[in-house]
Amino acid sequence: MRIAIIGGGPAGLMAAEVLSARGIGVDIYDRKPSPARKFLMAGRGGLNLTHSEDLETFITRYGARSEILAPVIRAFPPKVLRDWCESLGEETFIGSSGRVFPESFKASPLLRAWIDRLEKQGAVFHVSHDWQGWDGDALLFQTPAGSVRVTPAATLLALGGASWPRLGSDGSWVEILQKRGVQIAPLEPANCGFAVAWSDIFRNKFAGHPLKSIAVIVGEMRVAGEMVITAQGIEGGAIYALSHSLRETKAPLIIDLKPDLDTKETAARLNKNRGRESLSNHLRKALNLPPAAIGLVMEHPDRAGLSRYTPDRLAHLIKNYPLNVKGPLGMDRAISTAGGIAFDALDGNAMLLKIPGVFAAGEMLDWEAPTGGYLLQASFATGVYAANGIKAWLKL
Repeated sequence: MRIAIIGGGPAGLMAAEVLSARGIGVDIYDRKPSPARKFLMAGRGGLNLTHSEDLETFITRYGARSEILAPVIRAFPPKVLRDWCESLGEETFIGSSGRVFPESFKASPLLRAWIDRLEKQGAVFHVSHDWQGWDGDALLFQTPAGSVRVTPAATLLALGGASWPRLGSDGSWVEILQKRGVQIAPLEPANCGFAVAWSDIFRNKFAGHPLKSIAVIVGEMRVAGEMVITAQGIEGGAIYALSHSLRETKAPLIIDLKPDLDTKETAARLNKNRGRESLSNHLRKALNLPPAAIGLVMEHPDRAGLSRYTPDRLAHLIKNYPLNVKGPLGMDRAISTAGGIAFDALDGNAMLLKIPGVFAAGEMLDWEAPTGGYLLQASFATGVYAANGIKAWLKL
């Protein structure tokens, strides 16, 4: 008896570990010449594995899917993930923001140790195998050597979403499953940048510049941090944290360019006589605003009238700068995706109701989360959950 796992990312590899540790034969298929390429990409930023906040708060980070994912996360919580990481020889530490990282601050040592363990447990990797769907009851793969057909005892789909498609997860599975009647919410970019129609002058001068120590507001949500100006718009941690609200509510984006001062103190500093100096110089001297922030103020539609604003009105603008965001940028640079296989399309074992014997895990499922360790944690946890579902279904 062998189990096919399609997708060599965190969800698929974690499911493979759970199954192979029980002596169950596992074949891992990946369309790329090597597995876990997006996992390795995540490691370039330090590999934020999970978060150290209390578990109940942690679970709320999954928003509308918190209730559904709660038992999945509780069954494989951050503490267990850290223990697992350390069992592979990678000690972890908690950063100043509460995020958890391996001490090596890289993904590659962890992945090498993980693959070595899987192979010692009998898991077999099949790379450059591009899944095409089914040929009757058999899984159909296209490989450099031609077509390959496989008929496993059960199949786990862990093909990822559609972000960073050059790394392997391009969402091509959506059409395959929809033809089999599986309910799927449209894939959309998450933890992504947003388009802004900058003037040529502003774009040419400030693209690539960060705006640090600001706060961004969408509706009732306020996030302190930084954003980065790009040629196409904006991105960065504070923007990623609000990407769901920006995408779903269409509410305006408000920027507080001086969150360490209240409006009254901001106005008081601006009330100093500026004499004949330019507004830009006045903003720099009175508020210590960096050039990119001053440029953003001057990008305001009423830029010609700004010099006539009273200190109170100018302070209000700096504390409540409205930015006209056009919509999310494409999925090719999004960190993750929203949408995917509806939870209503799965039974209690993570098996597709329309295709018995086929299970799903990871970013293929219809959930999203902010950065901070929540994405990887849920990918690992759903992989464990689906593996246990396979064992239950096969009565192993």
